[in-house]
Amino acid sequence: MKVLIACEESQAVCKAFRAKGHEAFSCDLQHSSGGAPQWHIYGDVLPIINGDCMFVTEDGTVHLQEGPWDLLIAHPPCTYLSNVATRAFSLKASSPESVVKRWENRCEATIFFMQIALANCERICVENPVGFMNRWRKPDQIINPYQFASSPDDIENYQLKKTCLWLKNLPTLKTNSLPKPAPIRTYTTKHGKRKNVYFEEAHGVIAGVKHGGNDAKARSKTFSGIANAMADQWG
Repeated sequence: MKVLIACEESQAVCKAFRAKGHEAFSCDLQHSSGGAPQWHIYGDVLPIINGDCMFVTEDGTVHLQEGPWDLLIAHPPCTYLSNVATRAFSLKASSPESVVKRWENRCEATIFFMQIALANCERICVENPVGFMNRWRKPDQIINPYQFASSPDDIENYQLKKTCLWLKNLPTLKTNSLPKPAPIRTYTTKHGKRKNVYFEEAHGVIAGVKHGGNDAKARSKTFSGIANAMADQWG
C-alpha cells in the first residue's frame, strides 16, 4: 500500500508503516529528524496530496506516484487552530492589529486543513487538537496516547494528550482498557482553581522526547503507540 504522511518530520508514522511492509513517505517543510531521509519529502505537500505526481526524497531519489495514494494521514499545524490560542483572538487580550493578523493566519490554516481533508484519496485521516476545526464537524474519534500504551509502565505512551481524528473511509482505532493516568500532584491556582499536574508536564517529556516546554518539534511528534496502532489497524 502507498501511504503519504503529511506534515511529519519525525517520521514516527512513516516508519511504523514501513515496518509493516508498506511504501510510506513522510512530507514536511522541515528536514526529517527520523533518520530515514530516503523516505522523506522535503517541501510543500499540497502538490502531491492528490497523487499522479513525481517527487524527490531527501536522498535525491526521484519517485513516481501513479494515481491517488492508498492512504493519506496528515498532521496539519495547529498553532492557529487549537483552543489553546483562543484567548489571543480576543480584543481584551490583544491589540486589534494582532487579532486581525491571527485571524488571517487562522484562515490560512483552515484552508490548508480542508485541502488535505478533501484530497483525492479514498482513505484519509487528519489529526488536530480540540479547536477551531471542531466547528467544521465533530471528529470521528478523540484519542489519548495512554489508550495505546502496553501498560502503565510504558512511560513513553502512558500519557495524556487529547487528539481529534477526522476520518474518511477508515474505522476508528481500537484502544486498550487501561485507566486514565493519575496526576502526580495537584495545586490551587491564584484564581482558586484546582489544577492537576501529570507526568509529562512535570518531567517535560512528550512521546519519549525531553523538551523545555517550548519545543514545537517535540510537542508535535506522534506517540509510538498511536503510530503503531495506525499501521497495524489501517495497514
